[in-house]
Amino acid sequence: MKRSILTLGVLLMAGFAHAHGPTPIKVVEKVTIAADPKAVWAVAGSFGSIAKWHPDVASVKAEGGDKAGATRDVTLKKGGVLKEGLDEYDEKELKYSYRMSDPDLTALPTSSYSMSFIVRPAAGGSEVEWYGRLYRGDTGNEPPEELNDEAAKAAVSGFLRAGLDGLKKAVESKK
Repeated sequence: MKRSILTLGVLLMAGFAHAHGPTPIKVVEKVTIAADPKAVWAVAGSFGSIAKWHPDVASVKAEGGDKAGATRDVTLKKGGVLKEGLDEYDEKELKYSYRMSDPDLTALPTSSYSMSFIVRPAAGGSEVEWYGRLYRGDTGNEPPEELNDEAAKAAVSGFLRAGLDGLKKAVESKK
């Protein structure tokens, strides 16, 4: 009897271990820009300004300014719309944080994300860090390749990297 209960317990635990679902994925991208942090913030500090410096963004529809609760719809050149809400905006610290409010798997293969964007002083000018947490597009136990952890991380990291490179170009070309 003890052996049967032990076997049943092991089988149940193995089933639960397999059914845990997705874990959060962390992404971090950074760039050094040869300009004062305030000059960088002047280009990228507004929540609705991303179309001015991100090469993959076709347009932005922003409402609410730079206050918590503001929203933006970021239409990508490749198709799809990122619907995002501003959680925190700190002009003094040159930082804002936001989250996805409605997934669009054609835009990015993620079911949700929260991101932070911060500008800091650094040797040679400024360091801009764009980082966050996300979940893959398919949160089931066996997602298709295009919606798995690797696809989500690669797509979001690529989006952030392209944005930071675009920001560097936009700011440094103004000098």
